[in-house]
Amino acid sequence: MQPFEENDWSTDVDVLDDVVETDVHNLVVFNDDVNTFEHVIDTLIDVCEHTQEQAEQCTLLIHYKGKCAVKNGSWEELVPMRNEICRRGISAEVLN
Repeated sequence: MQPFEENDWSTDVDVLDDVVETDVHNLVVFNDDVNTFEHVIDTLIDVCEHTQEQAEQCTLLIHYKGKCAVKNGSWEELVPMRNEICRRGISAEVLN
């Protein structure tokens, strides 16, 4: 094996020019004594595009833990979802 020489490697290197900082927010749904499991599950499927299994798991966490982060994303993406969930009578907030 020959020793490594400076000229042995390519000088074509991709360099990241800009660092893009993104704030990831959480859409958190809170437990209540009013809404049924079925209503919360249907809402998560409709609004957050969850699968049946995802919606059921989140709903169980909401029930037993008091809240669950049901979706992560940008503020702009999550606020309309939060508004629709609240319009359906379910308590939700977008948090950092």
